[in-house]
Amino acid sequence: MRLTVQLLFAMALLPLATAARAEGAAPVHVATYIEVVAASAKDGIALLTQYRDASRKENGNMRAEVAREIGRPNRFVVLEVWKDQAAFEAHGKSAGTTAFRDRLKALHGAPYDERVHNTLNVGPGDAAGGKGAIIVVSHVDVPPPRKDECIAALNPLADASRKGGGSQRFEVVQQTSRPNHFTVIEAWKDRKAYDASRAADPQRAFRDKLGPMLGALYDERLYQNL
Repeated sequence: MRLTVQLLFAMALLPLATAARAEGAAPVHVATYIEVVAASAKDGIALLTQYRDASRKENGNMRAEVAREIGRPNRFVVLEVWKDQAAFEAHGKSAGTTAFRDRLKALHGAPYDERVHNTLNVGPGDAAGGKGAIIVVSHVDVPPPRKDECIAALNPLADASRKGGGSQRFEVVQQTSRPNHFTVIEAWKDRKAYDASRAADPQRAFRDKLGPMLGALYDERLYQNL
């Protein structure tokens, strides 16, 4: 009898263990917002591109790119994708990452803001945007009870936007620590393609749905790849 109970208990736990392994193996998406003092913009570019190039060589890195905010040359975003949680944690503990963060302290003009995400709606084989592409990073924040409603609005936006002219990438990722916060990452061939996307029906429909449920100011920032 005891053996039967133990067997049933183990079988009940099996799906949970399988799900945990699957979750641990899922890609980790990271968006880090970095602002340096205006006089250190060139030094910031040199440091960030060095970090990007080194990160691309690390085990488990699927993407690393740096983009500079248009109109704010001392503000940057670092976008990374790591194969799994283990690869991301190893990167964070590496000597190279520690040295990068130490050097950045002498330049920064705002807190180091790293946002870690799970995949929500990401197209297959999406690569880094081309050099000079318009990179759009938007932070979407809704109250927790409206999380699923927001997801229901974000999914069709992503699916339709990938088919837009000049679209190089359209991703929606969900913040790990706050699942009612989302980051939308886009890459458009040029400014003309970006402008056209904002006038397109999917984007207009999404904003109409999002407005009543926003929990904070809608934060959309435009960057160019370095």
